This record gives sequence, C-alpha cells and structure tokens, in this order.
Amino acid sequence: MPRTEHLVGTRALLLAAARDEFAAHGMGGARVGRIAEQAGVSKERIYGYFGSKEKLFAAVISEALTEHATLLGPPSADLAEYAGRIYDLHRRNPQLLRLMMWEALYYDGGLPNEQPRTARYRGMVATLSEALGSQTETETETETESGSESDTEAASTLLALIGLAILPTAFPQITRLILGTTADAPGGDDELRAHIVRLARRMVAPSSDALT
Repeated sequence: MPRTEHLVGTRALLLAAARDEFAAHGMGGARVGRIAEQAGVSKERIYGYFGSKEKLFAAVISEALTEHATLLGPPSADLAEYAGRIYDLHRRNPQLLRLMMWEALYYDGGLPNEQPRTARYRGMVATLSEALGSQTETETETETESGSESDTEAASTLLALIGLAILPTAFPQITRLILGTTADAPGGDDELRAHIVRLARRMVAPSSDALT
C-alpha cells in the first residue's frame, strides 16, 4: 500500500475509534489507550496525527458535523418537512447528538473551528430566510452585524426547528416519561415524526394561516 493511502487509512481508523469512544465517554472520560487499541495502532500514533486528545476530539466533531451537513442538505422550501428530515437523521445517527452534548459540557466559551461552523449556520439561515420569503432586496438602517431583521427571524426559526426535531432523540428519557409506551409501540416513531412536521408547519405558517 502506498504511504499516502496508509496514512489516510490509519487516520480514518483513529477517527472512527475516537468517535465511538468520545460518544460513549465524552472528552473527560475518553481514554487514548482504548482508542489506540480499537484502531489497532499505538498511542504515540494518535499524538503524531493529532497532537493531543483535545485536538482529536475537535477533529471527530468536525468530521461528524460535515457528514451530518452532507446527509441533511440545506433547508428546503417545505420547512416543515425539513424538520422531519432533521428528526430522521438524528434518529438514525444518535451518536452525533451525544458528541454535541459532550462538547457543550466540555467547552466553556469558544469552540474549535468556531468561525467555519458559524459561517455554515449563516448559510443555512440565509437559505431559510429565502424559503420563508422574508429576504429583503435592499438593506435597511436597522441591519446589525448578525444580519437584517429578516435574517434574525430566520435564525430563530432555524433554532426552533432544530430544537423541535432533535429533542426526542437527545432526551429519550423525557420522551418516555411524557409519551409512555406510545413512542415504542409499532408505528409510534412515525406518528411522532408526523406530529413534529405538523407543529413545524404551524410554526412557519404566516400568522393569518396559523389562526385558521
């Protein structure tokens, strides 16, 4: 195997092993030795590739978010169904949410790669703003650094859609306590998804439509 392919393969093995370890134990509880053992390499190889456990954690988060964005795609014209897509993605890939929650617990303040991540969300907000039909053609004096008033509305809507879609997966114990056995019953997951889509459709509907 050429050296370049070997290096890429080893790095991929390390990231896969580290993703499992960090998702299960978080940054504080993860052990480099277990990651190395699962990947079939020495601990020294991890530090050679990534420099530190924290940098490895950041690389795992970055890779997981990139995969997530690729699988999900940008907000669509049907924003309610977009919430359904978010729900589906996290139900199929609960590991990402666990990584994000561990990240929130570990970092106090700035995040690694925060600027490109912010730029990615701003792109989503801009797409969502257009989908909502609230994008203005000219800037106004009320525009701030974070964008126009319409972009602020779109940003809040995006946050609400994500929250609505991910809560059942992020907090399965709350889902079980509220819904009881309904969520685990045959078809229960489909019913919950359909309900989330209906709520999202009301949320993004114009005020006059939401009242009817």
